[in-house]
Amino acid sequence: MKKFLSKFLRDERGLTTVEYAVAGGLVVATLVAAFTALGARVEAIIQAIITALT
Repeated sequence: MKKFLSKFLRDERGLTTVEYAVAGGLVVATLVAAFTALGARVEAIIQAIITALT
């Protein structure tokens, strides 16, 4: 059992999966922030056009 635990703790194959998950989370967070900012900007432009037309 001690040998198994020692081998399990030294095994780094699962670490790659965690790294990909963290990187994916950062990409998603960046995209959400970018689209939120872009959406607010587009909304402001549309409101300016509506105001100019009325």
